[in-house]
Amino acid sequence: MIRTHVLKAAAAGIAAILALSACGSSSSSEASSTIKVGALAVPAGDMVKHVQRELAAAEGLTVEYKEFSDYNTPNPAVSDGDIDANLFQNTTFLETYNKASGKNLVSVGKVYLPPMALYSNDIAELQDLPDGASIAIPNDPTNESRALKLLASKGLIEVTENPITLKDVTANPKNIQFTEIENASLPQALNDKDAAIVTLAFALPAGLSADKQLLVEGKDSAYYNVLAVKAEMKDDPRVLKLYKILTSQDMKDFLQEKYKGLVIPAS
Repeated sequence: MIRTHVLKAAAAGIAAILALSACGSSSSSEASSTIKVGALAVPAGDMVKHVQRELAAAEGLTVEYKEFSDYNTPNPAVSDGDIDANLFQNTTFLETYNKASGKNLVSVGKVYLPPMALYSNDIAELQDLPDGASIAIPNDPTNESRALKLLASKGLIEVTENPITLKDVTANPKNIQFTEIENASLPQALNDKDAAIVTLAFALPAGLSADKQLLVEGKDSAYYNVLAVKAEMKDDPRVLKLYKILTSQDMKDFLQEKYKGLVIPAS
């Protein structure tokens, strides 16, 4: 009788261990297919949410999305391990962050271009920009440089070969009055400036439409946004699957349908 009880107890114990093992295996499998991705709300956030809802399952991937509202926090979130990847920046911004922080985030590859544009509420054509016009531009080194290059491309100013700040403006024939402003506040600057240079991530939420653009970057821009991760994560299967989805025809179709050409996918 004692032996029977012992055998039954042993069998029950083995069954419990096997059940726990199965649960652990399932949880481990689910964790290994999960990737945490951070982005600003638009357009990258919309892209990540589309992957999360419509495209990830077919690749055996589970996407957890975290929304950010500024350019300063997504990179530290990857560096600290709060998220696995982010999608909001170009390689110049990424390199600037690495240099300033001593971190080593890397680009997995180009995903899309959110064109920077010169917007105005009151001026209809670039040629109508008056002498002494007031223009607000981004105040971070990457986007300020980008804005100056955009204006220089149409001869509104002249700049050094690699401009970073207003000190690199070598000629200003229209005597443009510049104001450096934090990116998220640039759309509001249109209320008291003749024009403002705004990146798409902040132009879209503010309702700035294409008919307010006086000047816009083209497909040849050097500022395509990239999927960024820590160096040791670059070849992680989850990262490679995510990048494959983000650059797929399905994603290109989504961008065209939602943004009507305002967002340019990487070719």
